[in-house]
Amino acid sequence: MSQLDMFGEETPNNGDSTVLQNGEYIYIPNFLGTKTADRYLEAFKNNIEWQQQSMNMYGKQVLFPRLTSWYGENDKAYSFSGITLNPHAWSEELLQIKSLIEPISEVEFNSVLLNRYRDGNDSISWHTDAEKELGRNPIIASVNFGAERKFQLKHNDTQEKHEIVLKHGSLLLMKGELQHFWKHQVPKQKNITKERINLTFRVIK
Repeated sequence: MSQLDMFGEETPNNGDSTVLQNGEYIYIPNFLGTKTADRYLEAFKNNIEWQQQSMNMYGKQVLFPRLTSWYGENDKAYSFSGITLNPHAWSEELLQIKSLIEPISEVEFNSVLLNRYRDGNDSISWHTDAEKELGRNPIIASVNFGAERKFQLKHNDTQEKHEIVLKHGSLLLMKGELQHFWKHQVPKQKNITKERINLTFRVIK
């Protein structure tokens, strides 16, 4: 079954579910059509209030190897890696995407973290999205624009690994116990010269 997006392109509203030990994910590689994804990529490049955050590591302030921004409802701050982000007001484009993913995820999201990977030197290391604000078994919807990048999962106990190449216009839904039992990362890829923007929609309790 498919739907027409706001730019008249036909996009699927289902995908393949992969059930793991202690978790599940659904990947929809062509969630948004190419023209639609192109328009959003340009809008997010130009209209988002990007910042390069830093964290304290071994007594030194170290810059994150990517740019970030936090949007959502005005009382939904988000804390991770020793920093706290206060939300900017929803933009029109973010609300449009939110309205497309909520019927599929069956979740009403109230916040989104945006990451901008300027090229293959930008990355995010192994981590979980299991902060207390996200509650038990959070559902997280990841929408991807720009350069294709590897997304890797690793089980905390068994060290089992999975890898997905996240494509331009794709949607990845992470569900169940995944955030409590699996780490994930976007590793450096030196051969990547183009940028990628990733939106991870969340529910802050």
